[in-house]
Amino acid sequence: GQKLLGSKGAVDGLQVKTSDLFSAPDTMLRIARDLPAHYTVRDWSQTQGSLFRAVKLEKLMVSLLLLSVVAVAAFNIVSTLVMSVAEKRRDIAVLRTMGARAGGIMAIFVAHGLGLAAVGISIGAVTGVLLATNIAGITAFIENLSGVKLFDPSVYFISELPADLQWTDVSGVVLASLLLSLLATLYPAWRAARIAPAEVLRYE
Repeated sequence: GQKLLGSKGAVDGLQVKTSDLFSAPDTMLRIARDLPAHYTVRDWSQTQGSLFRAVKLEKLMVSLLLLSVVAVAAFNIVSTLVMSVAEKRRDIAVLRTMGARAGGIMAIFVAHGLGLAAVGISIGAVTGVLLATNIAGITAFIENLSGVKLFDPSVYFISELPADLQWTDVSGVVLASLLLSLLATLYPAWRAARIAPAEVLRYE
């Protein structure tokens, strides 16, 4: 470049590599503040804008897909608790006649639902983390077993499936799942709390 421009010995650009790929925009802003106004500072998300937008769109789609899976799981919790309330109507009525308050009955079913959700979320989170941290070994095992190259460099831009585990994303998914599970338990718990003991026990 210096020979073509006739600027032998001169420096017309400087590249900075960050340890964290996604910290590049913040690093760019800090560098730009320390340089004179006539200098131009750009990061990879600007020079590779189409790729960056594609990655963001893919992450959004994966998040929406994950949200739909969690919503289905929450609906299953609602169905399970509604059936449990129907089966335990007599027991609930007996507890009410013994002095149990509506709030206490509601708390029992909320705790039941959250317990089911906690087991499922724990299994899912542990499985996901193990898959993400061992994806290279799993891919190699499948390739050796099947004799097929899953990521052929002549077809794809990558030769392996990269994985960057972000604990903030894991925490966000776990908390969102717990919140949806809590909301899913409220309606069945409310129905359980509204059961009238006299009406249920009248025909017993």
